[in-house]
Amino acid sequence: MNREIIEAIKQIEREKGIDSETLLIALEDALLAAYKKTPDAAPHARIEIDRDTGAMSVFQLLIGEDDEVRTLPQPEYEIPEGVNPEDFEPPEPEIDWDAYADEEIEVIDVTSDKFFGRIAAQTAKQVIFQRIREAEREMMYDEYVDRVGDVVTGIVQQSDHRYTLVDLGRVEALLPESEQVHGERYDHGSRIKAVITEVRGSAKGPQVIVSRRADQLVRELFKLEVPEMADGLVEIRNVAREAGWRSKIAVVSHVQGVDPVGACVGPRGSRVRMVVSELRGEKIDIIPFNDEPARYIAKALSPARVREVLVDDDDKQATVIVPDDQLSLAIGREGMNARLAARLTGWRIDIKNESTFADEATENFDQDSAGGLARCAAVLRNGRRCPNAAEAGTRFCAIQAHAELAVLEDDLGRAMTDEELAVAGTPEGVEAIRNGTPLPETDDPAEAPAEGGSEGAGDAAADGAEPGDTPADDAAEPAGEPDEAGVASGSETEAEG
Repeated sequence: MNREIIEAIKQIEREKGIDSETLLIALEDALLAAYKKTPDAAPHARIEIDRDTGAMSVFQLLIGEDDEVRTLPQPEYEIPEGVNPEDFEPPEPEIDWDAYADEEIEVIDVTSDKFFGRIAAQTAKQVIFQRIREAEREMMYDEYVDRVGDVVTGIVQQSDHRYTLVDLGRVEALLPESEQVHGERYDHGSRIKAVITEVRGSAKGPQVIVSRRADQLVRELFKLEVPEMADGLVEIRNVAREAGWRSKIAVVSHVQGVDPVGACVGPRGSRVRMVVSELRGEKIDIIPFNDEPARYIAKALSPARVREVLVDDDDKQATVIVPDDQLSLAIGREGMNARLAARLTGWRIDIKNESTFADEATENFDQDSAGGLARCAAVLRNGRRCPNAAEAGTRFCAIQAHAELAVLEDDLGRAMTDEELAVAGTPEGVEAIRNGTPLPETDDPAEAPAEGGSEGAGDAAADGAEPGDTPADDAAEPAGEPDEAGVASGSETEAEG
């Protein structure tokens, strides 16, 4: 019979994955609890089970009546949930058997086949089952506590306005209302993916909290669909998300020759389409990450076209200049596009159209001779005047090309006219000004690409794009399927707000 007990414990170990030593210790505790219910049971006893043969022995500790029992330090205990503190009885302290020398005590073997009756055997059974359940709960807690941040797939078991229960197989996860996406329905039996955000231990087992709103869900879904991302070739640097509406992700490639945006979009948008489908139609803008703040901000505002970006590195603020017809698209519905771009880049973004910015620039910089700073007199390639402040003693700012105009005026001994300033940015125009020959014709400012701004004054300009080009082009799906993939297309012109 003893050998059969050892074989049964090994079988439980194989089936449930519980260590056999844990089961043997639980069996010893169960037999001890059963022994204490037998008549004339010793007040201080212990039970040992031979690990090889399964032989059981009960040992009694004989000490004097006035001697105090030496016990192990008792850890702090917590009152289980739902138990009245007045009714709770703390566990008895364990005897420190190692604290007694052989000559101090007498250990008598009191093992007998008659000690364990029907009631004692039933008590042992209950204790063993309880220990097995506790071991299983501890194993499940250890399994899921290391999976925080991972995506799991579950089946909806119950859903109401307060929470949704999701069956993950071995445990039920809780999807609270605060982690649900507004407008999504979780029907009974439907299969959903969610990210584990928290694992709590409780008397009834681990409580797993999952979320459908977390930014981590977008990261993990792309890792599942993009092999280059799972291999570490492509990385999602930042994520900004308005759950249920739109997300923006900034991606970067760690290997030369791998296009991070194209890898995330996939052939004909197949990869991003799978992510959008799992997010139930949420639009996704894929932005190439850039270390230059101006270029990064310009891309982040897709699908709007950006003319210029003036950045303040000290305060991490940026002023974005967009064409008049792109202002509402850059801001987005209820400011969503601008808000997501600010969260994605970590910069404060102020968006202005060209007309407003030109009026403000003229008001701020054009001062009388008794005033302070004057505005740079150089003319940009788009036909507008440079918005930067002029350096002291000159009419031009610190940009190298504009500073060379100050040297040209010193050589001429006079200030250049507006017509000369309009062509002074080209070698042909400079040569005509020096020689006094007819000035070359200027290009149509409407067709000229946007010029950079004030690198020397602490500002930087976005990489100007030709008309029709847009930062969103890098995030767009191949033509013909922009809406289905959920990626903003550069040809979109309707305002969101």
